[in-house]
Amino acid sequence: MDNLWLYVIIGLIILVLGAGLVYGLMRGGGRAETPIDEREAPRQAPPGLPAEDMDRSPGQATGAAPAPEQPGQPSEGPTEIGVEEIIPAPAVERPESARGRLQRLRARLARSNSAIGKGLLALLSRGKLDEEAWEEVEDTLIASDLGVEAATQLVDSLRTQVKVEGATDEATVRDWLRKDLLELVQPDMDRRIASSRVGIRPAVILVVGVNGTGKTTTVGKLARVLVAEDRDVLLGAADTFRAAAADQLETWGGRVGVPTVRSDKEGADPAAVAFDAVKAGIEQEVDVVIIDTAGRLHNKVGLMDELGKIKRVIEKQSDIDEVLLVLDATTGQNGLQQAKVFAEAVDITGIVLTKLDGTAKGGIVVSVQNQLGVPVKLVGLGEGPDDLAPFDPEAFVDAIVS
Repeated sequence: MDNLWLYVIIGLIILVLGAGLVYGLMRGGGRAETPIDEREAPRQAPPGLPAEDMDRSPGQATGAAPAPEQPGQPSEGPTEIGVEEIIPAPAVERPESARGRLQRLRARLARSNSAIGKGLLALLSRGKLDEEAWEEVEDTLIASDLGVEAATQLVDSLRTQVKVEGATDEATVRDWLRKDLLELVQPDMDRRIASSRVGIRPAVILVVGVNGTGKTTTVGKLARVLVAEDRDVLLGAADTFRAAAADQLETWGGRVGVPTVRSDKEGADPAAVAFDAVKAGIEQEVDVVIIDTAGRLHNKVGLMDELGKIKRVIEKQSDIDEVLLVLDATTGQNGLQQAKVFAEAVDITGIVLTKLDGTAKGGIVVSVQNQLGVPVKLVGLGEGPDDLAPFDPEAFVDAIVS
């Protein structure tokens, strides 16, 4: 009997152990636990990547939250490290050659000079010319901004030819007028723009003028003229007082692949910017550096002194080969007063006349050259990017008397 109970107890123990084993196998899915020494070791961070970034997506910066997916857009997955988006460079324009540009714009020029052209021819060709008629001719010339001295000189020459030849038909008078006007415009003046390297340095052009003459635009258009002549150009944005000036200049240069040296700080020392631009031009071995300066009132002594400072600072490392004064041709005699003051502050080598296609009178070309003794080198005849033309005396006179 005792043996029977012993067998019953042993059987119950075996039954309990068997049930436990079955339960354990069911919970563990039949898998045995891996010994601790065979488990995977903790992952090590690669060199240069903080440990806390190991579980981040590749390319995600330290401390940055995962970038949210845009609604309605599928996830593109992680981005590879070091792969950057390639943004196509803007297309660089190739300006047309500036040669012969003034001839193509003769129609615009002729329209703006009807007083000195057609009106004058009508006066001279109407028959008998008495003193009253000659006074009217002289008044017409003065009204065209030719200036009193030049108008008197032209009238005296015409009166002599009429007296000697005795002919006053329009064709003959046109020939006389063309010859005398061309002489007044002085075609023998050197109108070349300094644009070639001088020894080991680039040519340096300083552009000055009063507010509102279109100075920065003129610098941009001049860069196009020089690029069309296969010159390597660099621009200097020394107009640091007008917030948009440097941006405007940079845009002009970018269109034709010309770099711009500028300051990111508004109100920076313009002389320092000009200095840096010339220095960069020397280092980059460009052909020409063009410096844009702030517009200034000609009657403000402090501003004119600052212009002199810019010139002196540039000359610490390079000569200035060209100082171009930009004048608004529509201002007439007032523009001449501005020109005189600028000529006292810096040595003007050439004049740029803008807006010559508007209400301007062509005689301003003659008067400004007579007053300053320097040539008109460029004229602006429109708003287009290629409407700045090298001044051609013969094309100019032909446009007047056509």
